[in-house]
Amino acid sequence: MKIKEIYETGKDSGLRLGRLPARSRISHAAWAPVSVTIDPTKTFQTVEGFGGALTESAAYVLGTLDKTDRNRVLEAYFDPENGIGYTLARTHINSCDFSLGNWACIEQKDESLESFSMERTDRWITPLVRDALATSGGRMHLMLTSWSPPAWMKDNNDMNNGGHLLERYENLWARYLVRFMKEMRLRGVPLWCVSVQNEPEATQTWDSCRWTAEAEGRFACEHLGPEMEKEGFGSVPILVWDHNRDRLFERMQECMNHPGADKYIGGAAFHWYSGDQYDCVARTAEKWPDKMLVFTEGCIEGGARPGAWFPGERYAHNIINDLNAGCTAWVDWNIALDLEGGPNHAGNFCDAPVLVDTERGTFTFQSSYWYLGHFSKFIKPGAVRLGSSIESGMTPATVDGRLGNAFEACAFRNPDGTTAVVLCNRTEADMIYGLDAGADDGRQLLFCPPRSIQTVLIE
Repeated sequence: MKIKEIYETGKDSGLRLGRLPARSRISHAAWAPVSVTIDPTKTFQTVEGFGGALTESAAYVLGTLDKTDRNRVLEAYFDPENGIGYTLARTHINSCDFSLGNWACIEQKDESLESFSMERTDRWITPLVRDALATSGGRMHLMLTSWSPPAWMKDNNDMNNGGHLLERYENLWARYLVRFMKEMRLRGVPLWCVSVQNEPEATQTWDSCRWTAEAEGRFACEHLGPEMEKEGFGSVPILVWDHNRDRLFERMQECMNHPGADKYIGGAAFHWYSGDQYDCVARTAEKWPDKMLVFTEGCIEGGARPGAWFPGERYAHNIINDLNAGCTAWVDWNIALDLEGGPNHAGNFCDAPVLVDTERGTFTFQSSYWYLGHFSKFIKPGAVRLGSSIESGMTPATVDGRLGNAFEACAFRNPDGTTAVVLCNRTEADMIYGLDAGADDGRQLLFCPPRSIQTVLIE
């Protein structure tokens, strides 16, 4: 085996997933202050893939582009050769904050579910899902998540502002969710997994619903799981939590204590908004190594950041550390938003890897898109994480003033036998590093330019 080539994205270099011969990044320095060691004999979790959210808002802003440009964005995300190779996606059952307003598949009380309608989903979301699936060559699989049941099923009679599902409607809500799954199946969409509730411990001014751990475990094991099994979805995993890292372990443990949990609960999902609690991810992966551990949402909050570089670095920092902690799939939030960071019916604007100028009908790729691509394009579904370590003889100044994450790396062996090593330099100087990946050409002295990310491919 030997280093084949390097792909690089840099703040000042102009490179965006640029392919370079390995010799172009060889350092002639006398020594390397940082050593990166990959141990191919140590293997960990298998990665299912990478993806992003196909929300109503994303579908709407992409719909303002002409057909050619809309297809260019989808190709940039989902095409395995000409794009960054997304194979996963997430969308919402009923509305979420990144919808054009509150809506449900059944607006008025109907315990028979006879009035169930996919009209709103089919207007924006379904065409986007189908086109993403086609662009991926049929490789993409979809995750479904609810932000809120219909208002009439809740104790606050409101899709917003938290509230709880009325206990008498638990089985009806399970049948409602399965009905949505059946409708997606009829539309030819392969399902990957479903989570019980987005952010179940948050009372938001937008679509939200609170669930205790006891209620979530009961619902998954006594209602949703059996209903899914009955309708032929028994192989589709149910994920719990779908909230921040900080309580990931505790929530998973509480849900897994419910009878039938091992059968019906396929894993847990988590977000990044509480900070860098990667130890919580690692503890969860260690205790339940046979369960899925899926990152399902992260974004730069507070609106769009056109042209900013730090979002890409934040993504890389989170992805590397989540993967090194045992994460099995990583799914971004909205694939595209407008220049305000919406539309969002509650004013909860955020950034996205693709920003669309809806007035001019143009779009731009942001740093987060290019940084995401260094993982999704080169770490293939079925890749196995390899042991890796970084030893540093110096303490370089970081961009954000924090130490310990100035230079980070992860490594994976793909099903075809190639190894992908992703390295991120968040400092303002060249990072000279010695890479020992067990290759035939031995330890290589390389450098990563300032504010850059590299993927080193070894064959």
